[in-house]
Amino acid sequence: MKEKFSESFVAQLNPITIASIGDGVHTLYVRTSLAEKNLPPDKLHSESSKLCRASFQAKIYEKLQGLLTEQERNVALRARNHKTHGSKNSSTNEYKKATAFEAIIGYLYLIGNEERLNEILKISTSQEEEC
Repeated sequence: MKEKFSESFVAQLNPITIASIGDGVHTLYVRTSLAEKNLPPDKLHSESSKLCRASFQAKIYEKLQGLLTEQERNVALRARNHKTHGSKNSSTNEYKKATAFEAIIGYLYLIGNEERLNEILKISTSQEEEC
């Protein structure tokens, strides 16, 4: 894992930058989790696409609401409220929630909070059956 950045430095970053990093971290985690199941490459791709799409991430974000710390909620709110162009494959609301979820992941990764990051990532993949 990258050396952690200070929370004050991360707070100055554009929330979409934080979300972009979170997207990469989440995708890697999902693909690694699925690789443990020894799926063929085409199945690995299709399954990871399901878990990394905005509609699924939006549902995870909703389920996490009661579990987030105040700082995580603030990061998510900044990302969710940031002006974006949206997505062609999801509603604006889903896209904003997915961006908020990715920002939480990115924030935890950047500050080096591996324990909390892994906790949130495990929750996200455990929601597969429910979403």
